[in-house]
Amino acid sequence: MSQTRKSPWLPTTKKEVEQLGWEQLDVILFTGDAYVDHPSFGIAVIARILESLDLKVAVIPQPNWQDDLRDFKKLGRPRLFFGVSSGNMDSMINHYTANKRLRSDDTYTAGDKAGFRPDYATSVYSKILKSLFPDVPVVLGGIEASLRRFTHYDYWSDALKKPILVDSEADILVYGMGEKAIKDIATALNNGANIASLQTIRQTAFISKQRDFAKIENTEEILLSGYEKCIADKKIFATTFKTIEEESNKTHSKRLIEPVDKGFMVVNPPAELMTTEELDAVYRLPFTRLPHPKYVKKGAIPAYEMIKFSVNIHRGCFGGCSFCTISAHQGKFITSRSTSSIIDELSKLSMMVDFKGNISDLGGPSANMYQMRGTNMELCEKCKRPSCAWPAICPNLNTNHSALSDLYKRVRDLPFIRKATIGSGIRYDLFADNSESSQRYKSELIKYHVSGRLKVAPEHTNEGVLRLMRKPSIILFKKFYDDFTRINNANKLRQQLVPYFISSHPGCTIENMRQLAAEMKSMKLQPEQVQDFTPTPMTLSSVMFYTGIDPYTMKQVFVATKKEDKLAQKDLFFWKK
Repeated sequence: MSQTRKSPWLPTTKKEVEQLGWEQLDVILFTGDAYVDHPSFGIAVIARILESLDLKVAVIPQPNWQDDLRDFKKLGRPRLFFGVSSGNMDSMINHYTANKRLRSDDTYTAGDKAGFRPDYATSVYSKILKSLFPDVPVVLGGIEASLRRFTHYDYWSDALKKPILVDSEADILVYGMGEKAIKDIATALNNGANIASLQTIRQTAFISKQRDFAKIENTEEILLSGYEKCIADKKIFATTFKTIEEESNKTHSKRLIEPVDKGFMVVNPPAELMTTEELDAVYRLPFTRLPHPKYVKKGAIPAYEMIKFSVNIHRGCFGGCSFCTISAHQGKFITSRSTSSIIDELSKLSMMVDFKGNISDLGGPSANMYQMRGTNMELCEKCKRPSCAWPAICPNLNTNHSALSDLYKRVRDLPFIRKATIGSGIRYDLFADNSESSQRYKSELIKYHVSGRLKVAPEHTNEGVLRLMRKPSIILFKKFYDDFTRINNANKLRQQLVPYFISSHPGCTIENMRQLAAEMKSMKLQPEQVQDFTPTPMTLSSVMFYTGIDPYTMKQVFVATKKEDKLAQKDLFFWKK
């Protein structure tokens, strides 16, 4: 990188740009989050990736969309494109509870204050930019864009919405973890390409008025039913989702084409799975790991405080839970960082002025999927299962925990680490083989890496509900609870198991919730981590909630949709009251 940096942060104001001696920016990124230069914040990763291409990049966090739009104008016209993201969360989940009550806080804002981003932030930001600079390309990214790339059910308007590229008026969308795609887009535009010509970049989506767009070599195409047919028939929407989910979980996906507004929404297949070396390179980028200094007097950013001393060791999740967006966004195949990359990040954390030697999490989307993948990847290439762990662990899945146990041991032995706890959720179904590696991992986890409370997510106790959730049998949770108690007693530890549960999931009745409460009471467990089901775009559960149909069986599913019914189910969590 040839640019000379006078500040460790990327610029956010005109004054900061001028201090760098830059006359025009190449890329300007807008985000609904506060600007935290940390690899857990998507906009920071994209900004550093673009900076590594020797581009002049600025970040405008939480622009004011309600005044004269000065935040959108202040840095002028970028040479290449605007990038837009709602932030690390879908803005509607960020704003509203499961009962559609407006939240009074925002963990991604300094001072935990609400009101610093609009509803449907990605579309709002994009429309403003296209109205001010109609000839400058707008590139969408982030989880809101990613999970709304197709026709989707929007819980907050209780309606199907068109693909977000239609509503946002943007030029191109990057879905999932977008490092490779954003590099390809930036490189092509920097070499003089027109944004409309970028039709073959993997992990992107675009809109075409005619079906004469460029072909991707050796890639088949599927024509989906489209928005108009989905809105007319819930069964068509359900079967369309099944096709999308199955293609999203394959190693070699087809291009998906969705008719909308007399044109076509084209979603290209994902990029090749990142290698360990490529993922390590992302974490070597020069992150300050800190919020921008502009927030010093504005209060803490809770989401940052939560992950400040945590380390992400892998990407992806093969759990395939019906209600979860992780595999839809990050993919189901695991890419793990090298041990040396993880140790290097821990060393950097140890040099932070307020580091006390404690790591709050050494995990990922799930805590214990590190270096797990198919034993025979050729079999994986033929597979379209949404989960490698449900309805049972795939016999081709390597669930050996030895690499993770060895990593934990390396971390425990570091002189600057007092304790590294595991804050990510544990998949106890991966212990079902009772192998030596599973037993070792389970024992060392409980002995050395619990903060006093260990999070697990059985989600329910009823086998029928668990089947619709794609979660393992409650029998496996009870087995892990027994092991947890036994290992604690053997080591004279007083630690708690904290189970997560969901109420009002499709298929769940009030009687099912009474049974859950009785089961927890019999185990002397009092649920604390409880969540009323919130339908989120591009999940199986949200499709079942909207249609009342299981797309994989086309059978009817009971759904509690009324506010009072949902509250009644949630209240049963608190049986002690």
